Amino acid sequence: MRGWPLIKLLPQKTNFRFVRYALPAGVLSLVLCVASIVGCFYPGLNMGIDFRGGASLEVAKPAGQVIELDAIRGAVSGLGLGDVGVQGIARRDNNVDDGSTAIVRFQVPEGEDQTHVVQRVEAAIDQAVGQVTYSGVSVVGSKVSGELFTSGLMALAAAVALMFLYIWFRFEPQFGFGAVAGLVHDMILTFGLIVLFKFEFSLNMVAAILTVIGYSMNDTVVVFDRLRENLRKYKTMPLRDVIDLSLNETLSRTIITGVTAVGVLAILAIFGGEALFGFSIALMMGIIIGTYSSIYVGAPIIMLWGVKRGGSVDEEAKPIKLGMASRP
Repeated sequence: MRGWPLIKLLPQKTNFRFVRYALPAGVLSLVLCVASIVGCFYPGLNMGIDFRGGASLEVAKPAGQVIELDAIRGAVSGLGLGDVGVQGIARRDNNVDDGSTAIVRFQVPEGEDQTHVVQRVEAAIDQAVGQVTYSGVSVVGSKVSGELFTSGLMALAAAVALMFLYIWFRFEPQFGFGAVAGLVHDMILTFGLIVLFKFEFSLNMVAAILTVIGYSMNDTVVVFDRLRENLRKYKTMPLRDVIDLSLNETLSRTIITGVTAVGVLAILAIFGGEALFGFSIALMMGIIIGTYSSIYVGAPIIMLWGVKRGGSVDEEAKPIKLGMASRP
C-alpha cells in the first residue's frame, strides 16, 4: 500500500515556535490548576470504598466452577451502593485461584442497617449467578480508610520528590525545578479531571496518577537530554531558539509515543469493562496533559531560571522573559 507505514506522513523536520506561546499557555495552566484545586475541595473527590469505608463479602462456588465476576459486579452495582469492587481470590481450603471464589466490596449507606444491606447484596448475587456460599463478612471503618487515603497522598508526594532528586542529579537544579513543576501540574490537572467526570477516587486512581507521573517524567527527560546536548552544541544561539529547536527535534518521538499509549488505553476503556473505565480515561487524559507540560511547563521554566552552557568555561545564561513577541 502506497504511503504505508503511516509514520511516513509525519514531517521529518518541524519549526514550530513553541516558546512564543509560553506565556498564554502558562496562564491557561495556572487557571486550570487553581480550578482543579478548588474542585478537589468543592464539590470534592468522589471517594471510593478504599477511602470511604464499607463492607466486604467473600463469595464462593464449589471447586472447579467458575464464578462470573461481571455478573456479580452488575448485580451489586444495581443496588445503588456506590463504588463496588469485585475481585477473584484463591480458595481458603487449598490456596488455589481456580476462578471459583471472589471478594465483593461495597459501601453501606449512612443510616441503613449493615445486616439488611448485606442480605440485599446476597439476594442480588444469588439471582445473578445462582446459589453460592458466603463467608468473611467484614467492615472497613472510616479511620482505616482515612489512613489509606493519607498513605496514597504520601506515595504521590514521595514520587514527585524522588523524581526531583533524579533530575537534579542528572542535569542541573533549574532542570529539576522545571521537571517538578511539570509533574505537579500534571498531578493537579489529573485530579481536576477526576472531579470533573465524577470518577470514583480509589487505589486504582492513585495507580493511574503514579503512572502519569512516570510517563511525564520519561517525556521530560527526553526533551531535557536534547536541550542539554544542544546547549553544548550551539553556545551562542539564544536560549529561546535552543529550546524551540530541542522541542522540534523530539516532537515526532513525543507524538508517536503519546498516540500509541492513548490508543491502547482507549481500547482498554472500551473493552475493559466498568472496573477499568475510569482508570483508563484518567490515565489517557493524564498522558495528554503530561505531553503538553513537557512543552509548555517544564521547558519555559528553564528560561526563567537560566542555564549554564557547556564548554571549558560555563557561561550563565541570563533568564529571558516569556512573551508573545516574535524572534528577532
